[in-house]
Amino acid sequence: MNDVVLEVGDLRVSFGSEAGRVEAVRGLSYELRSGKTTAIVGESGSGKSVSAMAVLGLLPDTARIDGSVRLRDRELIGLSDKDMSSIRGQEISMIFQDPLSSLTPVFTVGSQIVEALQAHQRIASKPAWSRAVELLDLVGIPDPARRAKAFPHELSGGMRQRVMIAMAMANDPAVIIADEPTTALDVTIQAQILDLLKTAQRETGAAVLLITHDLGVVAGTADDVVVMYAGRPVERADVDTLYQEPRMPYTIGLLGAVPRVDRRVEMLTPIPGTPPVLIDPLDECMFAPRCPIAIDDCRSSEPPLRKMSAHGHDAACVRSGEITGAGTVSGDPVFPVSDVSSSESAVPREDRPVVLDVVGMRKFFPLTSGLLKRRIGTVRAVKGVSFDIRAGECMAIVGESGSGKSTTLLEVMDFAQPAGVVRIGGVDPASVRKRAARSLRQDVSIVFQDPSEALDPRFTAYDIVAEPLRALGTSRSDTEAKVAGLLRRVGLDPVHSDRFPAAFSGGQRQRLAIARALATDPSLIILDEPLSALDVSVQADIVNLIRQLQSDGDVAYLVVAHDLSVVRHLADRVAVMYLGEFVEVGDTDRVFDNPAHPYTRALLSAVPIPDPAAERARTPIVLSGEQPSPTAEIVGCSFTGRCPLYATLDDERQTRCRSHHPELRVIGDADDHAASCHFMEVSV
Repeated sequence: MNDVVLEVGDLRVSFGSEAGRVEAVRGLSYELRSGKTTAIVGESGSGKSVSAMAVLGLLPDTARIDGSVRLRDRELIGLSDKDMSSIRGQEISMIFQDPLSSLTPVFTVGSQIVEALQAHQRIASKPAWSRAVELLDLVGIPDPARRAKAFPHELSGGMRQRVMIAMAMANDPAVIIADEPTTALDVTIQAQILDLLKTAQRETGAAVLLITHDLGVVAGTADDVVVMYAGRPVERADVDTLYQEPRMPYTIGLLGAVPRVDRRVEMLTPIPGTPPVLIDPLDECMFAPRCPIAIDDCRSSEPPLRKMSAHGHDAACVRSGEITGAGTVSGDPVFPVSDVSSSESAVPREDRPVVLDVVGMRKFFPLTSGLLKRRIGTVRAVKGVSFDIRAGECMAIVGESGSGKSTTLLEVMDFAQPAGVVRIGGVDPASVRKRAARSLRQDVSIVFQDPSEALDPRFTAYDIVAEPLRALGTSRSDTEAKVAGLLRRVGLDPVHSDRFPAAFSGGQRQRLAIARALATDPSLIILDEPLSALDVSVQADIVNLIRQLQSDGDVAYLVVAHDLSVVRHLADRVAVMYLGEFVEVGDTDRVFDNPAHPYTRALLSAVPIPDPAAERARTPIVLSGEQPSPTAEIVGCSFTGRCPLYATLDDERQTRCRSHHPELRVIGDADDHAASCHFMEVSV
């Protein structure tokens, strides 16, 4: 244990392009030790994944790779693909970001694990199959003998990632590379996958290289951290030192941009600007154009990594000696954050007008089969949810994938619910004529998850924002003035209004989508996972923008998000959804600080905190299994099969959980906090 098994020295990777040669990785060095985890973090385009592909020899022939990658005493750079094939999967294995595209769709998952075993071991088919089933059982897949015969598309995202981990463990490798292994997974599944990674490391004794943008995951998983920017390492330290005493402004910005689920801060720390294009990079600090404390010396030459202490803490900044552990220089914060007025109105909530009122919303879909489309069941997507949103308020709906969050949003937008279910500003869309209903749509706008797909690539920024105004018959002069005002309001320069979406960064495109949503002066804006496709630094910028917009007017927001840390900073009220129903509703701080439902407790405990000491002190509640199918008819509590509280109850109470459906009930004297659990007062 703790022996160096992989040593990367001055790794450099470049690719040819029409504009010139792209220097994707520029002098990366690190060591991996047995039983230890090293994390590489940074924004998209920093070179994290490219460096991992270079280690495995998976880059195209057009890539130029220089430097050294030594696996124990063997140099890997320059080996033929045949020689690397004997190393990949046996001595170095990889867990890819998207298991669905990494697994072969035409073979069962069991046969793919067998293939990985037989590629490197002399083992007969029957013992190999038994080993594959054993590995699936080890990574926690229920009924492994049956699941081994399933195809990848028949498994959930979490199960597919478990299969990838099983394949990575198959040959007891010396190194496991995990490239964003928890991206796009629900927080509960993420906790299971991180727990499995620890199991895989414990079973194999492997050194783990974790590539991620999630600094909360790094805090609870990594031993050492390498921060990359513009293709090179800019800070390197053990995890405790890096989080407590960062000495590189970029690291300070990343840590300040991460929202925390355990407490709310007034404003997050956005990093201005965008990462540089690495074509013919200049000999200067590449972070200087975005750095708030840059000086002339920063542009004289690119600073090398310098030792900050004798404990392996290195930073590439000419002012690193001036930066304190609190992230300040001469007493001032490296990244000053502007204040925002409180999003909460001075008027009490009960006295503010209701913008959206939903009573008993249901949405069932027929499940059909065969050529004749015979109905064989019913998908119960939303099962009688009720809520209201007041002016100037932000409400968030959270829960795992498949819980019915997005369906709830679409039903609000679709105006297809029967009379008496949805009211927008006191008007029921189902009880008015089509012309009036169309006019009512001005009061509701939506911002979708991926701005690159939601914005028409053929329209300029001006046309994108102006389109709803033109539909309303706004004059040309008024449209021009309003578009310019909206672009300024969301932090975009009206001079760039003639640009197409492709010319904007991801964060700028999301700002453009928000400007379009504001165009009709709506009373309600719906945000469907508005931050999931953004880097953490850009995410902080958009969270701050939304909070500022909240404080500037009486627009209400309805947000769907899987990141509970973001919800803590963004929402005034939160509803936790499970299998089509709200299981807990209330003031955000009250719900997060004192969760009552076992499901809410599990969700919150699974969210990593970007603080190594705090993260190690916690004991996450790892839920077993996954949500039941929405086609199942459940008589009692739908959470019974996964509930950690249920397992501690006596037979009489368990019978009640299985036979009686719990209704939302107020907790104590808190009128704005309710949960649906028969025994939520019982502590686990």
